[in-house]
Amino acid sequence: MGLLDWISGAKAPKAGVAPVATSDLLAALLTINRTSAPFIIRKDNSGSTDLIAEWKIVDAGWYEIFGRAHLTKVARVLMRFDEAQKEVRSCDEMWTVEWHAGIPNLSASAEYFRGQQTSIEFGTGYAFTEELQYGQVYNYRFSTKELKSPLQEVVSEHGWRWRPVAFGKL
Repeated sequence: MGLLDWISGAKAPKAGVAPVATSDLLAALLTINRTSAPFIIRKDNSGSTDLIAEWKIVDAGWYEIFGRAHLTKVARVLMRFDEAQKEVRSCDEMWTVEWHAGIPNLSASAEYFRGQQTSIEFGTGYAFTEELQYGQVYNYRFSTKELKSPLQEVVSEHGWRWRPVAFGKL
């Protein structure tokens, strides 16, 4: 793996592993899904990509954690299979919406990002709970590596190359 691969986030296929068929790779990527993970991998029916991996922020269990932090974040990894090159091209998308309400003000902000991103975020908050006990009311951790690493490993183990795309089409 060269310096440019490390900088760009590209991951070469494992040495000595023959590339599998696209359908086999697709099936292997979909097996990463598990109920305890804060993300889901699904097929994209729009035709713009083949697979989408996204955080389950809108899932009720995870939404409560992010809602208490007044943070709504949607992070997705878009993937397209290139059969001829035996590579999976990926692009990150991220939307963030924050809001703060108080007396006498209300503020909100929104952001959108598309390209390649590596980020680690965490937050915690302490306050009086509904039982009037002082304690932790939310605790969250967000790392793009948690989402991308399993995808990259499966792609590499199946003889394909992981190729991040920052600009242009997938």
